[in-house]
Amino acid sequence: MKNIMLFITGLSMIASSALAQKTKEYIYVGTYSVRGSEGIYVFEFDRTQGSLKQIQTNSRVKSPSFLDFSSNGKFLYSVGESDMGAVGSFSVDPLTGMLTFLNQQSSEGAGACHISIDHAGKFAFVSNYSSGSLAVLPIEGNGSLRAASDVIRHEGSSVNKERQEKPHVHSAFVSPDNRFVIASDLGTDKIYTYELDRSNGKMKPAINVSVTPGAGPRHLVFHPNGKNIYSAEELFSTVGVLSYEKATGAIKIIKDTIRSLPTSFTAFNKSADIHTDPKGKFLYMSNRGMDAIAIYSIQEDGGIKLIGQQEVLGKAPRNFLVDPKGEFVFVANQDSDNIVIFKLDQKSGLMTYTGNQVKVPAPVCVKMLMNP
Repeated sequence: MKNIMLFITGLSMIASSALAQKTKEYIYVGTYSVRGSEGIYVFEFDRTQGSLKQIQTNSRVKSPSFLDFSSNGKFLYSVGESDMGAVGSFSVDPLTGMLTFLNQQSSEGAGACHISIDHAGKFAFVSNYSSGSLAVLPIEGNGSLRAASDVIRHEGSSVNKERQEKPHVHSAFVSPDNRFVIASDLGTDKIYTYELDRSNGKMKPAINVSVTPGAGPRHLVFHPNGKNIYSAEELFSTVGVLSYEKATGAIKIIKDTIRSLPTSFTAFNKSADIHTDPKGKFLYMSNRGMDAIAIYSIQEDGGIKLIGQQEVLGKAPRNFLVDPKGEFVFVANQDSDNIVIFKLDQKSGLMTYTGNQVKVPAPVCVKMLMNP
């Protein structure tokens, strides 16, 4: 009996080892179609070395600046950021990570700059910056996109006459329970909550909240506990801390305009992307101008405290990726054409350059996919 148990244990260890060896991780980078960019770049990630190896590019969508995956990882979606906004869909090969173009639809607006997929993989939410609108595109079972089922156009403006002369929807994220869509409008200084009617792909206005005039909400991130939201305020280079009511989708401001820059920095700056680490202990926000990632500790009550800055070894860090395992951070430096890889200290929250980076023309968005 003992020998049999040892044999079974041995087989289990071999199987686990084989599975670990087969697991591959891929990084997908959205870009602007300038300086020789070939669209979406696909890399295989070597976690042991902390390095990237390019395996594919796909240019079927022009200026595929922002990307998102379906929850099952079988499909990738991209906006096409242009005057005639577009949205593209791709299937993902489960063995190689490579992309195959499926189809493209209109974003029903200009300057499509952000896309998010609901947690059931049934709808894509597209933010049109230039036209100040938010579109819903249903997704077929085979991953392809249908024409928009709903388009909501915001109205209004705010105090910054150059950047807030009209609505500019910059992002829309789906709530953890998949019931609400939270849209940040930089132009109106408002964060809007919409309830999704899944039967017809329509959005019902729920509640909106106004931030400090001139702050310019751009992106947001939910804390892993689902109770707090952190908003990247581009024009003031600040973070807004908000509470989230799961039952109604209501958002309330707890603390607004928390500075992300050291007091010694007085030059021009624009904040961009914002993420927590997987455990919700730290918060990170990219700053273009200072060209650094601001690092905050997250307190027990949801508040945040600025604890450091990490230079990004490039210019204009647009979006960045915090590794789902909490071990690495990948920073897309748009103006210096490079993706820089940092090691993340899970105890201190600080970042250390790994010595690895790759050249990518005008990188904007970085996403990771793990495939067995």
